[in-house]
Amino acid sequence: MMSDAPQLGRTPLDAAHRAAGARMVEFAGWEMPVQYAGVIEEHRAVRTAAGLFDVSHMGEIRVAGPGAESFVQFATPNDVSKLIPGRAHYSALLTGEGTYIDDVLVYRLDEAEFLLVVNASNRRADLAHLASLPRRDVMIEDVSEQYALLALQGPLAVEILSSASAFPVADIKYYRFDHGDVAGIPALVSRTGYTGEDGFELYVEPGAAGTVWQALLAGGESVGLVPAGLGARDTLRLEAGMALYGHEIDATTTPLEAGLGWTVKLDKGPFLGRDRLVAQQA
Repeated sequence: MMSDAPQLGRTPLDAAHRAAGARMVEFAGWEMPVQYAGVIEEHRAVRTAAGLFDVSHMGEIRVAGPGAESFVQFATPNDVSKLIPGRAHYSALLTGEGTYIDDVLVYRLDEAEFLLVVNASNRRADLAHLASLPRRDVMIEDVSEQYALLALQGPLAVEILSSASAFPVADIKYYRFDHGDVAGIPALVSRTGYTGEDGFELYVEPGAAGTVWQALLAGGESVGLVPAGLGARDTLRLEAGMALYGHEIDATTTPLEAGLGWTVKLDKGPFLGRDRLVAQQA
């Protein structure tokens, strides 16, 4: 008997997770590792050494063209005019009422090109929302299939990644990024994360994700690097006071109500939801 249930997505590292004995669970339409040795052990490893997460389920949306900056400036409350190529910031997609459609990372790849990293569960809704906004000379493209995403987090992340990289990753400042080879694989390396620890997120071609994953684990094993699952990712972000869509923020919450007012730049000019936020701040 055939099932009508939608097929769960699998990341390019699915086989590696299963071979490592990960406990797999459904998350946002994907089969994802929730833990390997255990949530507590993985949490402690990230706080004292390092953990390696597969977050390839996240979505990536490319916004490009002569009108890209103006478009992203209107679509998000943070001030993208302050970003130069090689920098990123945390922001949001808001409704006209100033409430969350999603929280996002905005990367400025070039003067007229941005990459928006969105939550897996909201990717299609985010894309539809962006496509519904007025725009001129802007292309919006879902490029999620072009990326696998690994997060190396912890106090020893710099040491571990430096030993596997052909460029000076230690020189990348917080919320900045660079391009270079990691384990011989071209990568966009960003000094960002979701654990409250120092660390990096690595965007690589999906077919090469296994090479980078195995190289980092092998190189970092002697100093305490472990693979870590979604369970530890959640306890770490909770401990660090980081918001998660569907929990601390949702379609009924504004950034001001969520304690994320620092992502809202009311003086930058018009943006979606601004009127409600101005009234709320007053």
